[in-house]
Formats: sequence, structure tokens, C-alpha cells
Amino acid sequence: MISLAWPWALAALPLPLLVLLLPPARSAAGAALRLPLLQAEEIEAHGGPPRQRRLTLILGWLAWGLLVLAAARPEWLGEPVSLPLAGRDLMLAVDVSGSMEQADYLLDGRPANRLAVVKSVAGRFIERRQGDCLGLILFGSRAYLQTPLTHDRQTVEQLLGEAVIGLAGRETAIGDAIGLAVKRLRDREDDNRVLILLTDGSQTAGALGALEAARIAAEAGVRIYTIGIGGGTLGVQTPFGMLRRQASDLDPATLEAVAKASGGRFFQATDTAQLEAIYEELDRLEPSERDQHTYRPLQSLYYWPAGAALGLVLIIGLLAGGGPGMQRAQGGRQG
Repeated sequence: MISLAWPWALAALPLPLLVLLLPPARSAAGAALRLPLLQAEEIEAHGGPPRQRRLTLILGWLAWGLLVLAAARPEWLGEPVSLPLAGRDLMLAVDVSGSMEQADYLLDGRPANRLAVVKSVAGRFIERRQGDCLGLILFGSRAYLQTPLTHDRQTVEQLLGEAVIGLAGRETAIGDAIGLAVKRLRDREDDNRVLILLTDGSQTAGALGALEAARIAAEAGVRIYTIGIGGGTLGVQTPFGMLRRQASDLDPATLEAVAKASGGRFFQATDTAQLEAIYEELDRLEPSERDQHTYRPLQSLYYWPAGAALGLVLIIGLLAGGGPGMQRAQGGRQG
């Protein structure tokens, strides 16, 4: 729909009529303006024929109306557009160390390595986090920021899907991953800073210890939810089939201490179903729904009536300037 930003400007429309209320100018006796180069009939014809004068008057009124309309600032009010919901600032830290290639999980009924399962389950979790600012950290021997905090959930999901085991090294630097997340979340809004850290091992690398990083996170107001995967039976493929043994690389005690120190929770998933249930629980613990805001885009349209008024003024000028000239030219041809 079209609206006017300054509708009170339309009150200027009748201003030219005030000229009719002004008293006529009175000249002093005997005063006159002599134009020796023009004949009296040329002066009388300067305004053009009556039909042309009426057209000029109509165009003048139209030009004035368009200028007043432009001054009223017409705007096109677009359809309501939903703004991103004011949700959590949520950072995902995913372990891509060498142990994540263990194929001890099932995905769609087939054996799959740990990272493939994480990509599948965490990808669906990302899709549900509408309104959140999401970021992604990949860590192994070192921690790297893969995606800064953004509302672009598709990009975060895509970059998680492109993660490769061993990309950040073969070891596990849990403390460095937490420290990097705290650095990115520190300046965000209070009470909405959340880190979800997923790993299948214990700290074997990095300059910052996991518990020390947890204390720093607590001071910065960052809640950490730790998810330990593995720790159950580990599948080993042999020529005689799949043999299973108890995995011992996970350190649940440290992960639980990290979560407790920052006000979060620790979860352990020994299979795909448990991992899916954990992410559903995280949806409940950290809901992203907030009051929704909308806005209607505005597009200024004043230049259309202003441009049309300029065009009419040019036409009026051509008519006013062409009247006497045309008559003199016609008189010359007749002579």
C-alpha cells in the first residue's frame, strides 16, 4: 500500500488561490512602460491564444499538485517481513580428531564412523535452531573457528558436513576449543551464551587445560553442554568379521566437571538414538523461541511526482516560449 510520510504538506495545495485574494496593483498616474521594439498587438498576443492559455493554466496546476505530493513524501509500504528471532548465541565445538573415524555407530541401519553420525544428528539440530546465532568450531590437536556466529544456519550446516577427520590434527585439544568459544561469545548478550562441545576422547593436546577453560567460561557467563560419544563397545573390523571391545578413550569425569563448572550438563551417547535424544533435550533446555518481531519495508516514491512536475514545467516553458515565435514566423511567411 502507499502512504504519506508528511500528509500535512497537502495543506499547501490551495496556496496559489491566495493570489486571487490580493488587491490589484495600482500604478501612479502617467506611469508607463514603453517597449519601442514591440508592437501593441505582439504584446497582447504574448500570452498565446485562449486555448493555449487554458492548457498552460491546467498544466501549471498539475505541476503544483505534483510538487505538493512529492513534498508529502509518498512511500510504498511493503508486506510484513519477519525479523530473525532473538534466540541464543550458540557455538558448536565438534571433535574431528583421529578417533572420530571409529565405525562403532549405526546410521540408517549401516555401520558409520562417529563423525558421520555427528554430522547427521547435529545437522538436524542446526535446522531446528531458528532464530539462534550459530557458530562452528572444529578441533583436534588445535582448535579452528570454522564459522563465526551467524543467523545463516545453512552455511553452518554445510561447513559441518564438509568437516574431515584429522583436519585439525589427530589429537584432542578440548581446552583450546573451549577458550576459542569463550573468546567469540564473551561480547554477546548475557544469559544467551551457550557452547555445545562434542568429543569422543580426553584432552591430549592444547595449551589450555579443560578445567581451566571451564572456569574461564563460567566467569564469562558461557554455559557449556558437553556430549561424550563412544565409551561403549568399540567395533573393530577383522577378516573374521566385526569384533567389539570396550572403548577406553573417553574421559566422562572431566567432561562432567567442565559442564558442572559452567552451569551446563554432561551427556553421554553410546549409540545414534541416544545422541538424537541428547540434542532433543538440548532443544528443551535452551529454547530458541522468543517474541517475534516484524517490519514492513518502505520505499520512497517522491521522485516520481517530482520528476513528473519537472516535465510539466518544461512543457509549460515550451508553450510559453513558442507562442509569439510561432506567430512571428507565420507573419513573416505571410509577408
